[in-house]
Amino acid sequence: MGNVYYDFKTKNELVEAAIETRTRGLAGMIDALDALPTPAERLKALIAGWVEQRDTAVRFGCPTGTLASELDKRADGLDATVATLMRALIDWAERQFAELGRDDARESAVALIAAYQGVSVLTNTLRDPELMSTEGRRLERWIDSMDRPLRRSGGASASHRARP
Repeated sequence: MGNVYYDFKTKNELVEAAIETRTRGLAGMIDALDALPTPAERLKALIAGWVEQRDTAVRFGCPTGTLASELDKRADGLDATVATLMRALIDWAERQFAELGRDDARESAVALIAAYQGVSVLTNTLRDPELMSTEGRRLERWIDSMDRPLRRSGGASASHRARP
């Protein structure tokens, strides 16, 4: 293995390459998820992917979340660059919740990503991959509760009141 500084002359170049790699990975993941037929299937496949990566979360937490946390400590502005990754995932999830007919699509998207970020920190801190599996099952049930036909009671659908 060669010296990392042979390819990257500065630490910023290395960080920018890491961000670009994460950006390409996110784009590929979203493309694959978008091939699924329904928003509920797409959201549940996203969750399943997180659960499949639970051993990575045990060792490192969420790669993007960890990168964002580390870059926030620097004053070079790269934290804003990695924030676009988080926004892209939240925006994608928001579209899925909107397709499910959610009036609170943005809030649901933020809740989903926040739940994953939180369980990633706990999975890493406690070195317990089962936490990710358990949270994944809970999030899938939450998605399932939104994908049921609307039941009217008092003018609002029960599925529209579901919370993560």
